[in-house]
Amino acid sequence: MSQPDLVIFDCDGVLVDSEIIAARVEAELITAAGYEITPEELAETYAGLTFKDILIAIEEKAGIPFQASMIDQAEALIDQRLARDVRAIEGAAQAVAAVAGPRCICSNSRTERIEITLGKTGLLPLFAGGIFSALETPSGKPKPAPDVFLHAAKTLGADPAATFVIEDSVHGITGARRAGMRVIGFTGAAHSYPGHADALTEAGAETVIRRWSELKGVIAALSEWQDA
Repeated sequence: MSQPDLVIFDCDGVLVDSEIIAARVEAELITAAGYEITPEELAETYAGLTFKDILIAIEEKAGIPFQASMIDQAEALIDQRLARDVRAIEGAAQAVAAVAGPRCICSNSRTERIEITLGKTGLLPLFAGGIFSALETPSGKPKPAPDVFLHAAKTLGADPAATFVIEDSVHGITGARRAGMRVIGFTGAAHSYPGHADALTEAGAETVIRRWSELKGVIAALSEWQDA
């Protein structure tokens, strides 16, 4: 595999530094509802999950029922703060532009939110026709289900085995691996934590990068290793 069929980027925490912003909003709401949690704890434990799935997980763990209205409240607050505060992760635009073949985004966020963050950061033109929201695929299943990755590969005519995915969360890596794809972990966002790289490797990432300047060389090296 000298050249990947497709390179898939997660959005939040990979291209844009949005995970910490969302974690602050979600932690505030969950704490106010009776379960005290910091943004850092939430980002480390539940990164990559939808807010609905986070609430379900905490309900099961702590036995605290949450109101369904919290989901809509969180969505509105996060959209507002992202539109105001989100920034691209340093080097993301150059790394994406350097991908020679087809590229796309696979995210658990809604398409509307992806477009908000990409538009704010100037990355949107790099992904024309290549934005896939797990919530808007035929199955509607979010990561760690593999569905959004397989849907993107099918739509773009790519072989999953010849596809690279860049992910910052265990759940995203799990989904990509279930799709039969090769995964590179990323730890260059503000929500990264001690042991983050180890967690991504244990989940199935072949290697982990912290700086976008490493991507081109890593893909080339891993492609040659596959061909060897």
